[in-house]
Amino acid sequence: MQLEFDINDSINKIKKSNTYFHTFINKLSLAAGILILKPGEEDTQEPHENDEIYYIISGDGFLKIKDKDYKIEKDKAFFVAKNIEHYFYGNKKELKVLYFFGGSDS
Repeated sequence: MQLEFDINDSINKIKKSNTYFHTFINKLSLAAGILILKPGEEDTQEPHENDEIYYIISGDGFLKIKDKDYKIEKDKAFFVAKNIEHYFYGNKKELKVLYFFGGSDS
């Protein structure tokens, strides 16, 4: 089982793919990955079946959770409960986010 991860490997996989995220840990009890949104790129995610934490690595914009907008800043973290609508938007810089699910990324 892999115990060490280089975030740059995930970033490179995203840049070579047609998706804006890469999950590098996906276990029954925990999932983790990175999300990258280019300026103007749409975040199309749907509510998840597990609670989630987002940690902002870099970038700007907003995270909408339910009906409230939260300003994105480097080193901020956000909690999103399972089955709650949420998405990133309005970034003028590349947005890099580390995410963790309290369960698998299904």
